[in-house]
Amino acid sequence: MADAARTFRLLLVGGTGEVGRAVLVQALADARIGEVVALTRRPLPAAARLNNIVVDFNKLPEQASWWAVDAVVCTLGTTQRAAGSKEQFAAVDRDLALRIGRLARAAGATRFALNSSLGADARSANFYLRTKGEAEDAIRELAYPGYTIVRPSLIDADRVEKRPGERLALTFARALRPLIPRRWRAVAPAAIARALLDGALAASPQSRVVESEDLHSPRPATA
Repeated sequence: MADAARTFRLLLVGGTGEVGRAVLVQALADARIGEVVALTRRPLPAAARLNNIVVDFNKLPEQASWWAVDAVVCTLGTTQRAAGSKEQFAAVDRDLALRIGRLARAAGATRFALNSSLGADARSANFYLRTKGEAEDAIRELAYPGYTIVRPSLIDADRVEKRPGERLALTFARALRPLIPRRWRAVAPAAIARALLDGALAASPQSRVVESEDLHSPRPATA
């Protein structure tokens, strides 16, 4: 679907979160993108080249025109506390991401970029990291010609949503930043957004995993 001028139609899900907002800002300023289709639960401010679709994520239609995109950036994420249960957490961070990925792939999307987490592993004993790892594996199995998985550490953002434990960790992470190894340092949403978009908008589809340390000092990522 990308034309000769290499403009992309990009689907963004999770555009109201910290990372999603950073992706949206960068995407709307990127000359490679002709249109950003943002699926959100609540309206976004109007902008040129932004097609904001307000949806009920529990009732996503399978035949909607918005699935016909070149690439998908998924920044969906919640917490078990906000979701209300482990099951509901997994329904958002794993199952919803998979459903969106499947529908976009069926409509012709060739790239998928997923915001995951440092330590994500489908075999982990930690429920959060296991769910994130399961989401990664599920996206890989959709056979996208190219996928990018970004695994940031703690996100360096002052969230509107109250996350006391994360706020405390972030306070220490900022104060002790020079002493913390790159892999564990808090990461700015803008850096995560750049990595996601770099993968989604690559000249040719490629598959890679971007670890948290790579977000501080760009270097070749692992496949």
